[in-house]
Amino acid sequence: MIIANQTDALEDTRLKYRYLDLRRPVLQQTLKTRATLMQATREYLDGLDFIELETPILTKSTPEGARDYLVPSRIHPGRFFALPQSPQLFKQLFMIGGMERYYQIAKCFRDEDLRADRQPEFTQIDIEASFVDQAQVMTMTEGLVAHVFKQTIDVTIPLPFDVLTYDEAMRRYGSDKPDRRFGLELLDVSSVFASSDFEYLRGQSVSMLHLPNSTLTRKHIDALSEIAKTYGASGVSFMKYDTDFTSGIASKCSREELAAIASLAQPSANDLYLFVAGDLRVAQTALGQVRLHLGQELQLINDKEYDVCWVVDWPLFEPTDTGVTSAHHPFTSPKPQTMDALTKDAIAQAYDVVCNGYELGGGSIRIHQPALQAKVLELLGMSKERAKEQFGFFLEALEYGTPPHGGIALGVDRFVMLLTNTTNIRDVIAFPKTASAQDLMSQAPGDVSDAQLSELQISRKK
Repeated sequence: MIIANQTDALEDTRLKYRYLDLRRPVLQQTLKTRATLMQATREYLDGLDFIELETPILTKSTPEGARDYLVPSRIHPGRFFALPQSPQLFKQLFMIGGMERYYQIAKCFRDEDLRADRQPEFTQIDIEASFVDQAQVMTMTEGLVAHVFKQTIDVTIPLPFDVLTYDEAMRRYGSDKPDRRFGLELLDVSSVFASSDFEYLRGQSVSMLHLPNSTLTRKHIDALSEIAKTYGASGVSFMKYDTDFTSGIASKCSREELAAIASLAQPSANDLYLFVAGDLRVAQTALGQVRLHLGQELQLINDKEYDVCWVVDWPLFEPTDTGVTSAHHPFTSPKPQTMDALTKDAIAQAYDVVCNGYELGGGSIRIHQPALQAKVLELLGMSKERAKEQFGFFLEALEYGTPPHGGIALGVDRFVMLLTNTTNIRDVIAFPKTASAQDLMSQAPGDVSDAQLSELQISRKK
């Protein structure tokens, strides 16, 4: 039986009968593209003398930012394996073990809330090398990404990729994974309103979007406000320009402030200016999401274009209600200039490769000095006892002489999404889970018998 490409079947129905859904030519071509990606990856890395190695699936639970999938041990009652969120510690152990160039197409598992580009089990291209610096890892990655694009869909990606700092990406695009296929860059106008009589903007971080010759109505703007509110902002303010600034907040701004806005973004008839004020990252992120919505709604994005760039100079730590957490992971090295006097404001030797608004991959130079690793764990609020409990085997390994090393991991599923121009990760995985983390075909997760639980010395909670 042949299944047509176009179908009006509900996704749940297609996933329940996935073996029939896979007969659709579009899915077969997608899985062929996925296979070509993996073949091209191995071809490229083998050519650079990387060795394909494997890391364990049953391992120890360690804090890496998401919930672990736990596997109870029958032989050791009350104790648990964890499925790996990434091969991070093991690939660093390969470097300590003298395997200087490692790669793996690895299965990873994270028990977290799902979305269109996330699954509980996913695949990544995992790479690590000794005696490399950030520039060398980035150059190697650029070659790999370009090779995969050429081999899979015959697209030439210009090299080298543009490089943006984290602060620049947030300031210009309101996102740490910017989609640069269209304009509408954000402008920081905080200084314009630093001493404003308008209390709403005074002393706040204020980001602005300038929309030339706009036809957006007040109803549209109200809808944009709702988008901004979901990212923590109080809403979107606006002003229009005809022969002068009118409407919205124009009447509450001084002539000097309006002149400063005009000097930053030259106005013409029918122009619209949108503003979000508040905390720096909230203002940037909220207006960045408004920007993305407008890019799609106004059809400003060329779906045939591929824009790839780097985002570097990430914060080493992110603030939480109780202290800080790692922006990437606890084994990321700070930049040399912040290494000696390490503080919670340190900048990381971390780098993300971004394509069309998706994080294609991320990596860092790792900490190889035991004393520095101990200091980072201390700043994360981890006692020596807790650090030994969670990472003891790794911290001991660092003491035996560790070469400088670094690497990156690229998401296979997201990569295939980009190559096949889909926005749903379930379209690029042969047997995916639903948004509620279920396999409708095999009915997983499923029940187990009382006898099985008894063997594991686990009882059901009543």
